[in-house]
Amino acid sequence: MNRIVIILFFALLSVFIVSSACTKDDKPSEKPPVEEPDDSTAAFLFGADLSYVNQIEDHGGTYNVSGEFKDPYSIFKEQGAHMIRLRLWHNPSWVYDLYSQEIPLYSGFPDVLKSIERAKGQGLQVNLDFHYSDTWADPGHQDVPQAWKNITSIEVLSDSVYNYTYKVLSDLAEKGLLPEMVQIGNETNCGMMFTNAPAAFPKLSVCDGNWSNAGKVFNAGINAVRAIDNKYNTKTLIALHVADPKNLDWWFTDMINKAGVTDFDIIGFSYYPNWHTTVSFDNLPALVTQVKNKFNRKIMVLETAYAFTSENNDGYNNIFGGQSPIAKYPFSPDGQKQFLIDLSQNLIKAGASGIMYWEPAWVTSQMKDLWGTGSSWDNCTFFNFSGDLTGTIEFMQYDYQK
Repeated sequence: MNRIVIILFFALLSVFIVSSACTKDDKPSEKPPVEEPDDSTAAFLFGADLSYVNQIEDHGGTYNVSGEFKDPYSIFKEQGAHMIRLRLWHNPSWVYDLYSQEIPLYSGFPDVLKSIERAKGQGLQVNLDFHYSDTWADPGHQDVPQAWKNITSIEVLSDSVYNYTYKVLSDLAEKGLLPEMVQIGNETNCGMMFTNAPAAFPKLSVCDGNWSNAGKVFNAGINAVRAIDNKYNTKTLIALHVADPKNLDWWFTDMINKAGVTDFDIIGFSYYPNWHTTVSFDNLPALVTQVKNKFNRKIMVLETAYAFTSENNDGYNNIFGGQSPIAKYPFSPDGQKQFLIDLSQNLIKAGASGIMYWEPAWVTSQMKDLWGTGSSWDNCTFFNFSGDLTGTIEFMQYDYQK
């Protein structure tokens, strides 16, 4: 992959003009035509979420290439990755409850800062994923940060989101570590901060029709990013992110028209083929093209994965791979690699701009999370059960066709 052309890709993205308010016929406002580089395959970004790496290494996990230990960030850089995705929790103090000794608050700011330094040290770009929660945020879990639970005003909450987002990015900017991409929320199908919320907390679930309030919160985060851009003369790509491609059309239509959220660059979605079955693997490219053209924005897969085995490497039950494999892609190293090659090729032809694999380095170790010790993802990584890099990672350097 030509790194110069990758830089061209981000330069082109930086001049996109964000659409204005939407028309009343429920169609997004027109934006200037997207200028594509001559070779769309060269503008396709490969990324990996390495959020767990620090914790894994602190608890005995290692990464090997042909039996020799190697820094995982170096591995991904050398194998063709362009960007590292990192989740950020507001205050994950519950991590202290998992261990008997004082440890870093994994996926809290200091830990994420360390990860960004590691990524930038290898010349990798960064996608910083603000969860706006103290713990995992996903379609069914969008818990309010403990520090904000007493808020009862949407204006106060919006200010809190703005100030928090601004401070995080300002602190990174002062160290020369600004991310190239920022996600405002993670898998926000029904919005943010609506589960386990106190009764007086502002109502934010868009699945209950609270589009106006949700829009204020999303825009607060976006406005903070843009304020940092203005201060430091940068152009950070802003991504919004839902799970399951079936949610792309309605969610982004309503987020623009009903919530008034228009200042974003990337339409992001999670695609796990064994869970997200409404849109078939074969029909996904047509949907990607349709959504890209309708909203006139870049579109990326921000999370995906596939199993290389249905076996388990430790006592922590795996959460993926117990289903039946999809046609043509057995749960094997070759099947995993071919799935990623074909998915990437389909996305390139459909006009998508990138793909990011979720936690390909979550190997077995003595790390703990809320549900177990080890890895519930060891059968979906790019490392075999002996900790050696597999050939799957080579999909990022495959000779894709336009």
